[in-house]
Amino acid sequence: MTWLVTGGAGYIGAHVVRALAAAGIDPVVIDDLSSGHASFVPEGVPFVEGTILDQALVEDTLRTHGVEGVIHVAGFKYAGVSVQRPLHTYEQNVEGTRVVLAAMAAAGVTNIVFSSSAAVYGTPDVPLVTEDLPKRPASPYGESKLIGEWMLRDQGVATAGSSQPLRHTSLRYFNVVGSSDTSIYDSSPHNLFPLVFEALLAGNTPKIFGDDYDTPDGTNVRDYVHVGDIAAAHVVAAQRLAAGEQVEPAYNLGSQNGLSVREIMDAMARVTGIAFEPEISPRRPGDPDRIVATGELAARDLDWANRFSVDDMVRSGWEARRAAG
Repeated sequence: MTWLVTGGAGYIGAHVVRALAAAGIDPVVIDDLSSGHASFVPEGVPFVEGTILDQALVEDTLRTHGVEGVIHVAGFKYAGVSVQRPLHTYEQNVEGTRVVLAAMAAAGVTNIVFSSSAAVYGTPDVPLVTEDLPKRPASPYGESKLIGEWMLRDQGVATAGSSQPLRHTSLRYFNVVGSSDTSIYDSSPHNLFPLVFEALLAGNTPKIFGDDYDTPDGTNVRDYVHVGDIAAAHVVAAQRLAAGEQVEPAYNLGSQNGLSVREIMDAMARVTGIAFEPEISPRRPGDPDRIVATGELAARDLDWANRFSVDDMVRSGWEARRAAG
């Protein structure tokens, strides 16, 4: 059994590739290396360098490797930047997903796991996000992910009565952190963990944006989930699709409880051994007090669980970042 991982040279995609291989599934990677790293692709895994916007390339990859399904991770993932670059975001995430679906249809590939985002919910006014909550994305990035889910749904409906119906599910998650392999680290310039790591390595003081929120310690509470758990859920979703088993259209990969920014900072100091007191900066506009998702459906169907403590998450991410030099 062979599955294509789009964006398989990226931080999340590379973990998915390793999780597939560990489960006895042969991975194939396509990535344009705009944010990924060729070194993240394990030796022996077929790697096609190119863009998912090239339908001929995607279709050829599917046919050449006898691909049974696609785990679609590739995309422009920076919600804040998407506000300044909406057209680029839509090109990469909406048109890119359309092209992948078109290539799959042409090649007769009928299974897809879509790496979506909790950004489809926007800033919900409930403490615990469930899958049926209204979708009110607050950025072009969130909108592009929701449109991707719509495209999967519509293609599924359109092909339902055919000999090759599309089987699909979308996985939504918030902040992915840590590492399951010291050769893979989060190199995003926008995510909390790498921002703190880079500040500590440079001898600077990490910042907390606001400490007067309506939370136990005054700082934002968010979902932080380990990338190893995320990758494992993608693999189980792929296995269920391949086996013809029933799946939901979408799952939240949530922590159920969340962690505050202060708790993250305390763990950073504890694990790294670098004592610091975070600098308190003003709130950022639009930051809600708390956004945490339930993972009950995913626990039921995808063996989803949070298997790592906050110290585990920080330690694994820190070790991977230091190993990168």
